[in-house]
Amino acid sequence: MTTSTAEKATTLQSLHSAPEILRVVNVWDAISAKTVAALPETRAIATAGHSIAAMYGYEDGGMSLGLALAGAKTVVDAVDLPVTADLDDGYEDPAETIRRAIGIGVVGANVEDRLRPFDESVARVAAIVRAAEQEGVAFQLNARTDAIARGGDRPIQESIADAIARGKAFLDAGAPLVFVPGGHQREVVEQLVEGLGRGKLSVIGLPGALPASEYEALGVARISYGPLTQRVALRALRDLAADLYLGGVVPEDTPTLN
Repeated sequence: MTTSTAEKATTLQSLHSAPEILRVVNVWDAISAKTVAALPETRAIATAGHSIAAMYGYEDGGMSLGLALAGAKTVVDAVDLPVTADLDDGYEDPAETIRRAIGIGVVGANVEDRLRPFDESVARVAAIVRAAEQEGVAFQLNARTDAIARGGDRPIQESIADAIARGKAFLDAGAPLVFVPGGHQREVVEQLVEGLGRGKLSVIGLPGALPASEYEALGVARISYGPLTQRVALRALRDLAADLYLGGVVPEDTPTLN
């Protein structure tokens, strides 16, 4: 049975508001989506924009909106689960980007502020929220601020304060969640949760991050893994290729996942 876009959006909304942290393992094409979706623990699917761009031969942030949506549609069509997509900065017209994303069945998105001026960043979030409301979908915007990731040489406390200020404004504009990459350390997460509220923060599980269960205890709503999943897969491919060149063979226990 195929679930409607509106139903998937409501499901994702409930997953975000649940007391348990939502773990989303990022994918980049149909087979990676199907492989992750086949696990009984999977409740939703997230695309990684960096990984989709790499699939098409582009640097992160370098592919067109058309390619970003085409990649997301491939994932949506492969699974019957809520799909949240990485849509970079929302492109030229973020409201139209979200309307088009909803049109292909996407029910949530990461959209980054790239440290645009404060008021402009908030206005873009508000435009996305209005567009989703007009489409009648409980679209789950994971509003990303780069206050820490692009903070440069400024003191970390200044970047944290900026992330909280921007995040609170995004929440006030209607975004369900605030994504703060670069802020995965315990002491930073504690401050972000205090500033934004429990169940409002989304983090990325970079190497050196805490286990998801510890973020859950701190009040984090969601954890994703960005391009790291593709990097692990590519390492496995590279290592197998190197072994084959040295005279190895494909392992007998290789599963038929495709």
